[in-house]
Formats: sequence, structure tokens, C-alpha cells
Amino acid sequence: MTIKLLAIGKTDSSQLQELIDIYHKRLQHYINFEIEIIPDLKKTKNLSEEQQKNKEGELILKKLAPTDVLILFDETGKQLSSVEFSQYLQKKMNTGIKRLVFLIGGPYGFSSEVYAKASGKISLSKMTFSHQMVRLFITEQLYRAFTILRNEPYHHQ
Repeated sequence: MTIKLLAIGKTDSSQLQELIDIYHKRLQHYINFEIEIIPDLKKTKNLSEEQQKNKEGELILKKLAPTDVLILFDETGKQLSSVEFSQYLQKKMNTGIKRLVFLIGGPYGFSSEVYAKASGKISLSKMTFSHQMVRLFITEQLYRAFTILRNEPYHHQ
């Protein structure tokens, strides 16, 4: 299985990008992991939030293969502990899917078409984080999940 993290907009902070890169590299020991960034929309000043979500949605859907399983990081999603998230990943891997795609949306969330395509939603917290920090949190949690599944001494309970 391949896990892909798909996100809107680049990471401006070189420090955050360095940390993301560290966990990305560590994850390669466990699974094929990819990060793909969809560039921010240009000329959004005259677009409503709904129009912006729809345009981003079109770009997102173009990046998905028909067999992809799409999971949204969404404030209305289910909150999981790190151990529960590792079990969630194990269940997904056991189903034999080819590619699991985690999606971080733009500043206004997702279009209705993206919600319709999604197989599930996960919430990182009731708090709001910058999209750039969420990338780091997700990448670290994926790494943590695999160390939990392998009984390695990264996660402590």
C-alpha cells in the first residue's frame, strides 16, 4: 500500500519543512509515503468561499485515481488517539487497498464533491491549526503509528 498526503498550498516555513522532511524520510522505512502539494489558487480576491472550495475541489479530484481511498482531515471528523490511529491504519492496510490518500484542504474546507468522494473524516483536535503545522502533525502521527504497530520504543503510554 502507498500512503499519500495531499495538501493545498506550499509550506512557507523552512523550519517546518525540515521537520516534515525528517518524518517523511523515517516513514520510508515502513511504507511507501508520498506528499503532494497542490498550489494555492491565484486571483482569489473576487471569489466567494464556496467558489474557492469548488475550484480547489476540482484540482483535488484530478489528483485521485478511481481506486484511491480518500480520508479527509476535517474538524467534524472522528478524533483518534495515536494507538487508535495506528489500529485504523492497520485495518486499512489489511483491506488490500492500493493507495490511501489523506487530504488537508484549503482555508475554507472542502467542496461537496470532495466530501462525496471521501471514505472517512478524521479530526486532529477541536483546536484550529495552520495548514502548514497540520502537515507536520500528520506526518509525525503516521510515523508514530508505524512505530506502535512494530512495537518500537518511540511511543510511550
